[in-house]
Amino acid sequence: MFKSLLTMALAVSTGVLPLLAQADRERSHGHSPIPSAQLGPRPFFLVDDMDDSRLKRELQACAARDKKYESTLFSIGHRGAALQFPEHTVESYTAAARMGAGIVECDVTFTKDKELVCRHAQNDLHTTTNILATPLAAKCTQPFVPATFAADGTRQKAATAECRTSDITLAEFRTLRGKMDASNLNARTVAEYLNGTATFRTDLYSGPSSGTLMTHKESIELFKNLGVKMTPELKSPSVTMPFQGFTQQDYAQKMIDEYKQAGVPARDVWPQSFNKDDVLYWVKAEPAFGRQAVYLDDANTVADLPSAAELAAYRAQGIRIVAPPTFALLTVDSRGNIVPSQYARDARLAGLDIITWTLERSGILADGNNGFYFQTFDSAVKREGDVMRVLHVLAQDVGVIGVFSDWPATVSFYANCMGLK
Repeated sequence: MFKSLLTMALAVSTGVLPLLAQADRERSHGHSPIPSAQLGPRPFFLVDDMDDSRLKRELQACAARDKKYESTLFSIGHRGAALQFPEHTVESYTAAARMGAGIVECDVTFTKDKELVCRHAQNDLHTTTNILATPLAAKCTQPFVPATFAADGTRQKAATAECRTSDITLAEFRTLRGKMDASNLNARTVAEYLNGTATFRTDLYSGPSSGTLMTHKESIELFKNLGVKMTPELKSPSVTMPFQGFTQQDYAQKMIDEYKQAGVPARDVWPQSFNKDDVLYWVKAEPAFGRQAVYLDDANTVADLPSAAELAAYRAQGIRIVAPPTFALLTVDSRGNIVPSQYARDARLAGLDIITWTLERSGILADGNNGFYFQTFDSAVKREGDVMRVLHVLAQDVGVIGVFSDWPATVSFYANCMGLK
């Protein structure tokens, strides 16, 4: 549970009061707050599913030891624990911390009244919350439009909607509940549209008493109480900037200011952005925070990746950490082994530290065609346990300093077994 209680004001304002009451009950009975990571069965299932190898035997030996698994900075909760919990919610963040994520992510965007909130995108409320089923649907940039079909049942036009945090005020945002990020493009009704969760995920934690949304300030207080460090991502606005006089630099500065106001030391924060200008702004205007600023790479294919010269230029500009998608860092050699890519070697030679995203986000691996994150090495992935081989190459051969995951327990287990802090 939480290391200490959030303030009553926070509890009332966010609807976190039931969670805090439970925390208080546990504290009164002498329970320690997250004394060790609680990994659950998944990491052990993955190890057992591996092909026989030295790595499998080493991980099995680790699993057999009577040991406590500790929180580790190598394990980063991507949107919390989004494999099963609605992303960017109290419940998702808390689950990530329980699973040993030493760093947890709040993606940061802003409301109509320019308050910072945790959402993966400014325009994702229609897929990540219940807004379309509330009166606030009328305020959406694009209210729900049902799919249309030909007489033979062929879909002619997909269902659409677009709801932005900038469409509503913070007070209105607080009335929403988070759900699994999904939509049904064949939907004829709002209820059908909201019912699109992938089969490898679950709606078990998306009920009316869960999915508690958070402001950025509230996420900071929650993370402090959970004892985790923080990696906020400044999301690209869907609105034209400046927005009502709010410039991009104002936005970048406001995010940092909220950490300073909360007394969070810069060493506990890894601010991120896909916009290099944001990262360079922090490097120059907030050097203590800029030192750990992360430049996210938005490459969709290998052809989109920066060259060795471009990576060296990043370092010369003061960028110290890059974060590409996992496919950028791995490839397959002539013997079918997963090995570091040219990009990985170039980034290390440029003196850049590397974080990567995102593990446990691609569903069932054994059926192949694992998509975006596996595109450069999918031929070497045959079963669920191969995710441990991927982690091993990332950690030992590429030398990443952290891995984002939708289910942090897997990375936490590996890091504990390998002595990664």
